Amino acid sequence: MRKRYLFITIPIALFTILAIFAFNKDRHKFQLSQQLSIFNSIIKELDLFYVDSIMPQKMIEGGINAMLSGLDPYTVYYPEKEADELKIMITGKYAGIGSAIRFHTGKNTTVITDPYDNMPAAKAGLRIGDAILSINGIDIHGMSSDSASNMLRGEPGTKLTVKVERPGVKKPITVNIERASIALPPIPYYGILKDSIGYIQLSTFTENCSKDMRRAIIDLKGQGAKSFIIDLRSNGGGSLQESVNIVNLFVPKGKTIVTTKGKTKKSNEEYKTSREPIDTESPLIILVNGQTASASEILAGSLQDFDRAVVVGSRTFGKGLVQSTRTLPGNGYLKLTTAKYYIPSGRCVQALDYSHRQEDGRAQRIPDSLTNVFYTAAGREVRDGGGIRPDLQPKGEELSTLLYYLIQDMTVFDFATEYKLKHEKIAPAETFELDDESYAQFTKMLKESGFNYDMQSGKILKELKEMIEFEGYADITKEDIASLEKKLQHNLDHALTHFSKHVKQLISDEIVKRYYGQKGEIIYNLRDDTDLEESFRILENMERYKEILSPQKKAVTKAD
Repeated sequence: MRKRYLFITIPIALFTILAIFAFNKDRHKFQLSQQLSIFNSIIKELDLFYVDSIMPQKMIEGGINAMLSGLDPYTVYYPEKEADELKIMITGKYAGIGSAIRFHTGKNTTVITDPYDNMPAAKAGLRIGDAILSINGIDIHGMSSDSASNMLRGEPGTKLTVKVERPGVKKPITVNIERASIALPPIPYYGILKDSIGYIQLSTFTENCSKDMRRAIIDLKGQGAKSFIIDLRSNGGGSLQESVNIVNLFVPKGKTIVTTKGKTKKSNEEYKTSREPIDTESPLIILVNGQTASASEILAGSLQDFDRAVVVGSRTFGKGLVQSTRTLPGNGYLKLTTAKYYIPSGRCVQALDYSHRQEDGRAQRIPDSLTNVFYTAAGREVRDGGGIRPDLQPKGEELSTLLYYLIQDMTVFDFATEYKLKHEKIAPAETFELDDESYAQFTKMLKESGFNYDMQSGKILKELKEMIEFEGYADITKEDIASLEKKLQHNLDHALTHFSKHVKQLISDEIVKRYYGQKGEIIYNLRDDTDLEESFRILENMERYKEILSPQKKAVTKAD
């Protein structure tokens, strides 16, 4: 009887489940069809009866963007006019003059900030600090740098005329430039930094960057490198396949690096190493920070999971989502999130839960208490959610409020431009130091410019006063608050003296770039680098290196 009952109930249960599934599926289709019908009807009613003429394209694009904003920031609609932006994002290539630009508020126009080596702008003679007056005869004063950028871009081989105002030159200069295909190097710098330690900075994961990485490693080995540091700090990612290819340089063939899981069969994929590696033995360190994301996290996390590298720096961004591109009618594109990815230990590093948002609309961060423990190949504990937690977190210096505002301001930029006019040459990037006399000139120029910044301590003190009054302690704390207010009076001289070391570094960085370009700027910034210094100490002590990668060591430790 029991067996008969079992044989009867199992088909009934299966039928019930399938019926519920089919019902929900049909209900979903009905609701989707109904909502699309409502949207279509509203557009028609507006077009027929609204008091003024509507702009269908603008209205519908706005509706699409509002709809997508409720999902995640990586699901984006690109109409035909913005298709090139998506293409640049995927390939890292575009056609233009090959220079970074920025709007200069004081000049009310766009200035050249970094003409790339051997690119059209540099070949035509444009320099850092040149203020663009017109492009093909069109005055661009007051125009945003994005609009100016669109005017500078175009088909390879096409020509344009740019008129600029150059500091130190009385009359405007007119240059003729031929646009070219621009491919920014994914590895802006590599070299031997100390003894036999090779350093490689990887800035993005564009097409074929794994080939550039392979060449850099082979070249450094030829120069005597016996260990490597790969710098992924502020690398926002890119191609998933390229990250897998780079992992393959350091781990054996046939290893599963990434598994993607999504709604459709096509979204469920497995990425394995397909070639023989070039180095499975050399000690390896990966540098990361809070802007290390996506493909960078695949590279860092996979090498951590295989115990192939020590990860140094601060916790990464935590982007565990995969996007793909769909073609739309009207030559538009939809870049949408189609899957989550999982690295060798089985963990997903996604830090933000976009399906649950706070009252202000921000996505909630997955708390550490709700993350799960996974294990590396050697048995070390690692966790999902919240990005990649480094094996070692050197204690770095935090950016002061003053420095933050100076970075946004153009006074440092202008001072460096004037410095270049007065000094024909400077010391090499490795040794250049801004002297006290020049720093005094800068502080004078800054104060004359009317520079000001918001002190965070002042804002917090104001909030404290309001809370003290609300809780009824204003009378008994009146003198203390007055004394504190007096001490926290805005004093730019005090701030420039107290933070002189960091301000000098900011100015020196801008000056070095004018003499030695992007590579010189990178070399200068590697000085006094806390993460790099800690990496040197690890690679110079193989016992410590092996200890960090051993299972008895915690996944995250604090450096002295």
